[in-house]
Amino acid sequence: MALIPNIFGSRRSNVYDPLFEDIFDPWGGFPLASLGGEGNAMVNTRVDWKESAEAHVFSVDLPGLKKEEVKVEVEDGRVLQISGERSREKEEKDDKWHRVERSSGKFVRRFRLPENAKMEEIKAAMENGVLTVTVPKEEENKPQMKSIQISG
Repeated sequence: MALIPNIFGSRRSNVYDPLFEDIFDPWGGFPLASLGGEGNAMVNTRVDWKESAEAHVFSVDLPGLKKEEVKVEVEDGRVLQISGERSREKEEKDDKWHRVERSSGKFVRRFRLPENAKMEEIKAAMENGVLTVTVPKEEENKPQMKSIQISG
C-alpha cells in the first residue's frame, strides 16, 4: 500500500494515497487483474439512471465512441442492454508507449426496467460522447372516485 508521510513526526502513515497507484497494484494477483482491456472497459463504463415523473433517463459516458459503435437493445422484454466496443489504438513498429490508461475492449451494461416502462417508445441519442436513453413511463392509473348519492 502506498504510504504518505505523517505530518506529526512519524515517517510513515497507514493512510492510502491513491496518487501512488502506479507503485501499488491493489488488484495484484487477483483474477480481475488478468482481464486486460475488456475488463477495464466494462468497469469504466459509467451510467447515471434518473427517474422523473415522465421517464427513466440513462446517461452513459462513452468518450471517443461513435454512435455506430454502440448498441441499445431490449432483451427479454424488460431488460435494457447497452453495449459496444472501444478499439485499441494501432501500434506502430517504431512507437514507444510510456503509458496506456484508456480502456479498450467490449462493454455491456444491463438494467431491468420497471413495469411502468413504455418499452415500445424508447429513444436514444448520442452527443459529445454521452449516450442518453429515454424510457417513457406509463401514466399511473389513479383510482377513479364516483360519488354515490345517499338516500334517506
